[in-house]
Amino acid sequence: MSDFWSWFIIIIVAINLLGCAGLLLWNNQISPEEAAKETTGHSFDGIQERNAPLPRWWLFLFIGTLIFACIYLALYPGLGKFEGLLGWSSSGQYEKEVTLVARQTDPLFEEFAKVPVEELIEYPEALAVGGRLFANNCAICHGSDARGAKGYPNLADNDWLYGGEPKQIITSIAQGRTGMMPPMAAAIGNTDQAVRDMAIYVQSLSRPDLARDAQKAAAIERAKPKFAVCAACHGQDGKGIQAMGAPNLTDTTWLYGPRLEDIETTIREGRKGEMPKHENLLSDEKIHVIAAYVYSLSHKPAP
Repeated sequence: MSDFWSWFIIIIVAINLLGCAGLLLWNNQISPEEAAKETTGHSFDGIQERNAPLPRWWLFLFIGTLIFACIYLALYPGLGKFEGLLGWSSSGQYEKEVTLVARQTDPLFEEFAKVPVEELIEYPEALAVGGRLFANNCAICHGSDARGAKGYPNLADNDWLYGGEPKQIITSIAQGRTGMMPPMAAAIGNTDQAVRDMAIYVQSLSRPDLARDAQKAAAIERAKPKFAVCAACHGQDGKGIQAMGAPNLTDTTWLYGPRLEDIETTIREGRKGEMPKHENLLSDEKIHVIAAYVYSLSHKPAP
């Protein structure tokens, strides 16, 4: 904060406090006896408005509030850059609370970390902790039920962009992922017809029944040779390559939607998604527990 804004805040606060104090002094100049004889000059329907002072209990409460405000501003931040005599800050309080919680919970996470993810899903207490960590750090994108949304992967099924083994899940959480599908319209002909043909072909990889329609069958035949430019990422069979994060096009799981229009948009404009890394936000032990929770969503533990 610059000195200008610091002094600006200090002056505004001081004016407000002095204004309240002046208002109290001005209102206290008239005694109850004098006030009973005076009116404000306002009259309506035969009723006159008298100039009565504040009740004493209200006046003392007001004065006490002003005294409290002055003490508070002396002890805590509130006057520009002045940090307060106690040196308190919200960030310092946060760090103190985080340190306290960490001291209490770290031993628990260290014990969980000794258990492999495949076995940790058998521990209900570990999954309960993992679920709470997931809700605080992951649910904003993947949803509270981890089933995702358009553009955000479903973590509760068996379809994985980068692999669903514990090591791969831990890597995704800790280091994040960046996936990009480049615009491909220019590579396949750069016409609306070429994009529509390729969209139908991609759709047919998971819906062979489309070939029964003569028009769609013709589109599939026109697009099939051009799919070679897509095969570099998705493979010749369209089953994808997990090492690259390229999705499987032959199943019924669609990250951005299964409609023909959705597929056309992907081909024409491309897609880009990013899973932020959490290694700077969460300890390795906590990431281990979250990974166990995510793994358990598609590998239900035994009763």
